[in-house]
Parts: sequence; structure tokens; C-alpha cells
Amino acid sequence: MNWLILIVAGLCEVGFTFCLGKMKGLDGMPYYLWGAGFVVFTLLSMGLLTKATQTLPLGTAYPVWTGIGAVGTVLVGIFFFHEPATLARLFFITTLIISIIGLKMV
Repeated sequence: MNWLILIVAGLCEVGFTFCLGKMKGLDGMPYYLWGAGFVVFTLLSMGLLTKATQTLPLGTAYPVWTGIGAVGTVLVGIFFFHEPATLARLFFITTLIISIIGLKMV
């Protein structure tokens, strides 16, 4: 169950980075609404990470959480913010995913 909580925490990290990206160049009410989303996702992410580390080793949980956030954020950047999907970026994201799986296995 705590692995599921950790995965949701990582996805919440992707959520707060998405909100942060949407805030770029905005002002007024849209800026504050995306900012509120950023705060909510940040609190959820940190709270769920805290819950998951009550039973999972910190040395495994934290890298998995940041890895999910990093991979998800790169994918959000590519699909939603039209960032380049170069061969090098895709290669290193793949190696990061392999590393996350490796941490889970050991």
C-alpha cells in the first residue's frame, strides 16, 4: 500500500510542476488559481511522501519519488509545453526509469 502512496506522491509532484508551468506569463486571477493548485499539489505530495516513508526506507522512497517527479515533469514539458523531445533527453529519461525500477528491485 505504501508503494501506491509513494507513486501518488510522485504524481502530485508532477501536478505541482505542471501548475508552476501554467503560471508562467500569467497575472491576475488565473495566476492565483494555478498558484493555489501548486500549493495543494505540493502539500499533498509532501504529506504522502511523509506517510510512505513511515514504512519504506528513506534511501529508496526519496529517489523513487523524485524520479517519478522528474520523469513526469519531462513528459509534461514535452506533451503540454512543447519542449523538445530530443534523442538525448529520451535516452536519459529511459535510464532514469531503469534506475527507479532497479531501486525498487533491490
